[in-house]
This record gives sequence, structure tokens and C-alpha cells, in this order.
Amino acid sequence: MNFLKAEIENKRKFLENIHSEEQEQKKKKYVRRSDVEKKREQQYLAEQAEIEKKREERKRQKNKTLLLLAEQEKAEKSASDSEGQKEEYDGSDTFNISPEEVVRRLRAKGQPIRLFGESDKDRKTRLRALELIEERTEGQRNDFMRTLEEMDTNLDLEALKKQQDEEESRTSKKKKTTEDSVLDNTPISIELLEKDPDKLFVLIYTFLRRLIREWEQEMNNRPDHVKRSVQGKLSAATQKQTNEYMQPFFRTLKKKSIEPDVLARVTEITHYMQKREYMNANDAYLRLSIGNAPWPIGITLYSIHERSAREKIFSAQVAHVLNDETTRKWIQSIKRLMTFCQSKYPPEDNSQLMG
Repeated sequence: MNFLKAEIENKRKFLENIHSEEQEQKKKKYVRRSDVEKKREQQYLAEQAEIEKKREERKRQKNKTLLLLAEQEKAEKSASDSEGQKEEYDGSDTFNISPEEVVRRLRAKGQPIRLFGESDKDRKTRLRALELIEERTEGQRNDFMRTLEEMDTNLDLEALKKQQDEEESRTSKKKKTTEDSVLDNTPISIELLEKDPDKLFVLIYTFLRRLIREWEQEMNNRPDHVKRSVQGKLSAATQKQTNEYMQPFFRTLKKKSIEPDVLARVTEITHYMQKREYMNANDAYLRLSIGNAPWPIGITLYSIHERSAREKIFSAQVAHVLNDETTRKWIQSIKRLMTFCQSKYPPEDNSQLMG
């Protein structure tokens, strides 16, 4: 109210001054141009001062309102949050990372790096929420740790069923070993790649299946104290993981849908494994996994003619381990089977031992 009275009084004085000046000008016969400009300048400065004053007043009122709202929101939040939530978000104030790190972590989790209308602060909050959810669900777990935990539970279940299934398992294992030994006597020849490729699918499938069964049987025949040791659990988890990783490869063998160059390398690996020439098998494995020719960098095709660097690329030199994650896993599992086969069937010549 006082502000309004002061405004009215200032306006009244301003009008009286203008009226008095007009009366004085009427008495004069002329007005100087400098007086007119001075009067106009004073009027402009007065208007600008008035506008600035109103602007400051609005800004002050807005800050006051925002402060009240912030205090009210803070009070409501502190009243609604429980002690558990306070402990959970205890480190949120210190969650200060760069935008590049936020983008990297979101991409690693398979999340979009920015949602529509999302600010950097909201993006950090979303990342923090995702990490808290992962911590609540025991964090990110890799396949090997998951398999290792399954082995712990399987050991307990196996101990309960051991007495009941002991006789049945022995008879079934004898049948499997006799069948596998008969099937494994068929040699895998590299010449079959040209003569009878369809026969190779069956022979490779049988040979690798037999190795996995022998590995599994060796894990089961260990003493109980060895199974429950750290090294014993790691070995069993490796065997189980290898069996899981090989399933997609076995399905492609059944469908006979393997690429010719991959079939050639796997044939060489199994051929040399049967002959216990593990050094040669390892060379074939390296050609399968990483290839023997680097991929050219730069422009390799700028017209209808290929450059020499691109001409050197063909299927036998490509690194198949880089194709996809599934291919990488079964190629890695073949390497594990080679290691097991070398330990179970060592070569007569030590020069054929692979490192």
C-alpha cells in the first residue's frame, strides 16, 4: 500500500513540474533546442529508472517465491524419505562424473545415452538409478561366475542323489564309453573335404561330443574333496561352460550350415587331434580364430578395380572370432577341448605339444 502511495505522489510531482515548465514556456516567445533535448533526456532516464525498478522488484519477488518453494519441497522430501532410502542415496551427492563417462557407462549397460528432453542432470540420475538396481540384484555377473555358482548347488544335489543313481550311472557310462570308442575309431581325413563333405559333419560332431563326455566323466570321477576345492570348482565350471558354448556349433553341424572355410579349419583341427599332433592342430586353430592376414586400413575400393590390399582378403584369412559373440565362444571352447585332449592323450613326440 505504501508503495502505491509513493508511486501516486511521484506521478503527481512529475505532472506538476511539466505543467509549470509549460507555463514558463508560454510566457517565453521561443524555446531553445538544447532545453528540449535536455527535457527529453531527463524524461527518458526517468522512464528507464522506473522500468529498472519494476524489474528488480519482480526479480526479488520471484527469488523469494522460489526460495519458499524449495524450502517446502525439501521439507516434504525429508519427511517422506525413510532411513533406508537415506542410506541408499547416501552417495548421490558425490556422484559427480563427466558427461563422457556417463555416456560410456550407459552404452556399456545397453541403455540409450539420452532420452527425449533429458538434461545432463537427469541423465546422471538415471545412470545412478540403474547402478543402484544392479547393486541391489548383486551387480553385473559374467557367465563364468554364474556357472561357478551353479556348480556349488549341483554339488549339494549330487551328494543327495549319489547313492541312488550310482549303479545306473555306471552302467550308462559304460554304454556311452563303448559307443563313443567305436564311433571315434573312424578317422577324420582332410581329403573328405573334397570327396564327401557331408560325412565330415557327422564325424566332427561325434568326435567333439565324445571329448565333452570324457571330460564330464573325468570331472565326475574325482574325489569329493577335490570337487569341493577351489581349483576343482573352477575346472568343473570350465567344463560345463564349454559344453554350453558348443551347443550352437553342434546345431550348425546337424543342419550342415557351416561355411566351407570354417569347416576346413575345424576338419584340420580334429584331424590333427586324432593323430595327436597338437602343434599342427593349434596352427589350424589360429588360422580359424585370428586368421593370417590383417584387414587393410583406408580406402580399398574407389573405382571398379580393387586395390592390392583388398585382393589379399579372402575367406580363409578372415578372423572368424570377430564375427559375433556366439562364434567367439565356440571357437574358444574348441581350444579348451584341445587342451583337455592333449592332457588325456599326450603325444608320443614332445615336439607336438602345444603351449
